[in-house]
Amino acid sequence: MAVLEKEFNYYLQHQDELVKEYDGKYIVIKDNAVAGVYDSQADAYFDSEKKYGLGNFLIQLCTAGDNAYSQTFSSRVIFA
Repeated sequence: MAVLEKEFNYYLQHQDELVKEYDGKYIVIKDNAVAGVYDSQADAYFDSEKKYGLGNFLIQLCTAGDNAYSQTFSSRVIFA
């Protein structure tokens, strides 16, 4: 299992309790634990990149539901 997949699974398994504590914040997850809490994604990224190096942590907006990690894309392509 890839590092980020492991960290994302941790978030999913603990989402309810994390939202109670960190709702609306960006959390950094590393080694199956919250390693940092930030008001902005940029702050989370730059601080964590210095501490852990790229590819070694997950930044997740902590909110209820799946809106923070689900995206829908649409296209205006017309097929004739």
